Amino acid sequence: MLMKKLTVQLPRGLQARHTAIFVRKASSFQSEIMLSKNGKTANGKDLMEIMDLVIKEGDEVTLMVKGGDEWEANRILKEFLLNSNSQTPMHRS
Repeated sequence: MLMKKLTVQLPRGLQARHTAIFVRKASSFQSEIMLSKNGKTANGKDLMEIMDLVIKEGDEVTLMVKGGDEWEANRILKEFLLNSNSQTPMHRS
């Protein structure tokens, strides 16, 4: 099992769009993926559980990955959470 504490750098944190992208990435791996914040843990492949953590930019989280492809999953998901260049486009009507 790999476990890494990270400070989320995503602009606006894991709001709906970023959470959906995270879940899609996590679901592409066989490994079990968990995110933890302030003692509360969520399944990394469950959108609603992650949204329940209310992860904001600058929050410290723990990423836990366990399984046959844990090294690759850990690398990809860690890069995503630390990517301060990920911009969410603003749409106007």
